[in-house]
Amino acid sequence: MTKETYEEAVRYLQAQGITSPEVGIVLGTGLGELVRHIQIEKSIDYKQIPHFPEATVEMHKGKLIYGTIGTKKVLAMQGRFHYYEGYTMQQITFPVRVMKLLCIKYLLLSNAAGGLNLSFKKGDLVLLEDHINLQPANPLTGANIEAFGPRFPDMSQPYSLELNEKLRSIASQEDISLKQGVYISVSGPNLETRAEYRFLRLIGGDVVGMSTVPEVIVANHMNLPCAAVSVVTDECDPDHLQPVNIAEIIEVAGKADAKLSRLFIKLIEEL
Repeated sequence: MTKETYEEAVRYLQAQGITSPEVGIVLGTGLGELVRHIQIEKSIDYKQIPHFPEATVEMHKGKLIYGTIGTKKVLAMQGRFHYYEGYTMQQITFPVRVMKLLCIKYLLLSNAAGGLNLSFKKGDLVLLEDHINLQPANPLTGANIEAFGPRFPDMSQPYSLELNEKLRSIASQEDISLKQGVYISVSGPNLETRAEYRFLRLIGGDVVGMSTVPEVIVANHMNLPCAAVSVVTDECDPDHLQPVNIAEIIEVAGKADAKLSRLFIKLIEEL
């Protein structure tokens, strides 16, 4: 994609009145509670936005929400894109680049994930400190757009220390249990075998999912501070593994969503 491709989407959104977002938000599977706390000014279907992919996963609404939380203008993706849907990494991360060009200053991401760390239980919130990328492609391959960032961006601290410290402090004040850990991103859409869970734990993973890392790579490329929180929706103990029920995953995510929304709302108010 060229810089002009992104700018066309930006111009369309600006013409719709989306002119001054400060915080970008990406909501993961089953995690839509935060939208109820936005004073919505504009809701736009992805299919209306030039070059935006369409969300094909049933649990992802496919809407871009613009409005206010407290005194801050926010731009929230109600549903994201995944590699397993058949999209390229450039398509998956297209909205993050567009949000940055609309001048957001921070990016907050959420996802539903499997708990590799045996001390993690269903419904736990996990603040991401680092990640391991096992997806088979990278959003930065191909010609680099120098206006967006360097050819070889640093990834020594992919998640903002400042934002993570604020989230830990808020969790303590709000009496919300917030674990910390390393996220492993895989392509999906199938879940893992027992042997694969053992391998993922062995290489240092605490949670595993099928998203987030492509967006974080692009955010770092564009020098956009970001933070991400996983909701543990299933326990990936290879010695006591049960078949996964997707409906149950959505239910668990929904129950934890109120705590996650509270965390993000308080953070946004502090920024």
